[in-house]
Amino acid sequence: MTQDLKVPWEEDPGDLYENAPCGYLTTLPDGTIVKVNATFLTWTGYERTSLVGHRRFRDLLGPGDKIYHETHYAPLLSMQDEVHEVAFDLECADGRRLPILVNSVLGRDQNGLPRVIRTTIFNATERRGYEKELLAARRAAEASERRVRVLQQIVADLAAAPTEAEVADAVVRAPGPAFGASSATVWLVDPDRDQLTAIAGTESAGLTRDDIPRDSSRAIAEVARRGDLHVIGSVEEAEEHFPELAATMLRSRRGTMVLLPLTSASADEPSVVEVLGVLGFDFTEQRELSDSELRVVRLLGHQAGQALDRARLYDDARRREIRATFLAETTRSLEVLPRLTPRARRLIERMVPEIAEWASVRLQVGPAGLLADAGGPAPDPERLTERITEVVASGEAQLTDKGPDSDCAVLPLVANGKVLGTLSLRMAPGRRTASAETVFLTDLADRAGLALENARLYEQERAIARTLQRSLLAADMPSDPRFAVETHYQAAAHDLEVGGDWFDAFMITPDKLAVVVGDVVGRGIDAATTMGQLRSAIRALATAEAGPARLLERLDRFVERVESARMATVAYAEVDLATNEMTYACAGHLPPLLTEPGGSPRYLLDARSGALGSRAGRNARLEHRIRLSAGSRLLLYTDGLIERRTRRIDAGFEVLARAYAGRRDAPLPGLTAGLADFLVGRDHADDVCLLCLSLGTEEKLERAIGADPVQIALLRKDLRGWLVSHGIDDESTQAVLLACSEAVANAIEHGYRDNPFGIVEVVARVLPESIEVCVRDQGNWPATAADVSRGRGMQLIRQVMDHVEFDRGEGTTVTMRRTRREAR
Repeated sequence: MTQDLKVPWEEDPGDLYENAPCGYLTTLPDGTIVKVNATFLTWTGYERTSLVGHRRFRDLLGPGDKIYHETHYAPLLSMQDEVHEVAFDLECADGRRLPILVNSVLGRDQNGLPRVIRTTIFNATERRGYEKELLAARRAAEASERRVRVLQQIVADLAAAPTEAEVADAVVRAPGPAFGASSATVWLVDPDRDQLTAIAGTESAGLTRDDIPRDSSRAIAEVARRGDLHVIGSVEEAEEHFPELAATMLRSRRGTMVLLPLTSASADEPSVVEVLGVLGFDFTEQRELSDSELRVVRLLGHQAGQALDRARLYDDARRREIRATFLAETTRSLEVLPRLTPRARRLIERMVPEIAEWASVRLQVGPAGLLADAGGPAPDPERLTERITEVVASGEAQLTDKGPDSDCAVLPLVANGKVLGTLSLRMAPGRRTASAETVFLTDLADRAGLALENARLYEQERAIARTLQRSLLAADMPSDPRFAVETHYQAAAHDLEVGGDWFDAFMITPDKLAVVVGDVVGRGIDAATTMGQLRSAIRALATAEAGPARLLERLDRFVERVESARMATVAYAEVDLATNEMTYACAGHLPPLLTEPGGSPRYLLDARSGALGSRAGRNARLEHRIRLSAGSRLLLYTDGLIERRTRRIDAGFEVLARAYAGRRDAPLPGLTAGLADFLVGRDHADDVCLLCLSLGTEEKLERAIGADPVQIALLRKDLRGWLVSHGIDDESTQAVLLACSEAVANAIEHGYRDNPFGIVEVVARVLPESIEVCVRDQGNWPATAADVSRGRGMQLIRQVMDHVEFDRGEGTTVTMRRTRREAR
């Protein structure tokens, strides 16, 4: 039989109820309290008399718990007759809230009707504290996990960001999801300009994004200098240390602000931390960051700094690659232009705007030097000239300057230890400064100096070659009223060597003229020497009795002793000025082109034989004689005028004939130069040599010139020769020339003001008692020029001419006459 254990004292049931470790309540079914123990009264501070019979249990609950009591607690108790561990906040007598856990049992009578409710109440204060701590810890863990995930994503983004701008874009996205920041901005340190530049920011960023000097007193600059994390918790704290930041916080209604340095170990000294930028982010209200958050913030700054360091290395490598490519391409583009001025302009074109906003090249060549510039706006000219003078004198580059042109650099262009000139430039906006690009700009100036010096030497040698070439050509052409000679020589555009093309005209006897055009095989000094020997030989061998065929036979024997003259070609003609008969012969040369008054141009294809010393075919040389009309023009030329690799020689002959026919009525002065310019231009690979002979005195001079004032001078020269050949006195000649020039100028100015392709026709006749000149155009004169017959030009014409008529029919015709002195 089991014996009951007894305590050493007697337990009083009443005392057990009153002082139990939990509160006891007994209430009626409506909740009215009918019994309460002392424990409950001690916890809540109520008096027993104030509760029993006066208060219901629900009256002791807070507003929210009363609703829960009605909607959950009471219905569950009614259905289940008991409820367990229901949490409520009990309002104590002094207004405190006491967290409790409630267990209730509903007692019923014999009929099953509710009779009494017995409730036990447990103090849940410590439990609630534990729960809050657990909840806070859980939330902190979740926030930490969220921050770690954000940080991991940012680290991944940073690893994939190759440039500083992309790194900044990744960093500025972190504070929002990681810490709940409302906005963020990233400033990067620009060591070239010694400033911090805002490079990225969220749309709602409240921090200023202008450039900040590193020595500034502003908060961003302070963080960059010290490398310390700054957390500004309130406007008051900001006002104490950074007034300008306080103003920003007030203006943008910001709370806490965080300024985080983006750091990396220095490449030179790993123990030294280098600040590469600053991340600033803020919150809409005051916020205290936990220690774990601050650790994550610092870790973010370190990771971002390492990414920036890597991006800068990448940017430097890419920049060096781009610069190397630019230098190589610039060198190649300069090499294709042999001339000095085009090379200088090409250099400027390469630099602006790819490298510089403005650039200029000044070379100390020639009496006036050379200047090429582009871009704008240009620096102060006086200051720039002063700096250029200093650089030329010292040979040292000036990469910076004081004042508004601080980023304007002046570099010497040096070749063979001599300063040729200077390269001046202003770096384009947003690019690195000139001082930061020292190596690149120095290399560019060195390459440009060498390229420009090579072009200068090329032009110098080319000028020497051309001087030698022209010295070997015939100097003064013979002058005689019975004929006129016009010549033109054009050297190959890209060749420094002396060519073998040449022309000559000389009097064999007072009545016999010789004209010749030849081409020696090869180029260089040997060809030039041979050309001079051939020209001298022809002059020595030409006699009144020999004739062209015999002269060529003698030249064949001459080239047997002068091997370099072998295979030279010659077109040679002798003109009897008394009879206007011409005898000609061609030794392997292109056929002469003849045009007679009223006729079409035709090639003289007779009297052809092989080149000098060719020993090909028959040994006897041929010649052919024709009679020329007064006013005939004979054109001798070399193969450079018509031969092209892209077309057959027949096509070249056709082009020359058409061009020559179109200039049949053009003044002889300028005719050969115009043909050369039309057929070959200025960029050609072979020498061009032309000689045009105008034979006899035309009874009537008929010319048609384009509506170009430059043509008036050529017409005057042609008209002067024609008047002299007719024996017109000097006074009348000057009067006719002046009147004709004024009339042609009026026709161009008024008749063809809007038509540069108009033609002015000039016809001059020598009448028995006067000289008559008619100037005709087909232009449409404006109303303001309708009374031009009373203008200053016509007044001048009337002063020097004896008779003037002005006809406004189809076009405008001015007829002028001057009485010959002999007829007065």
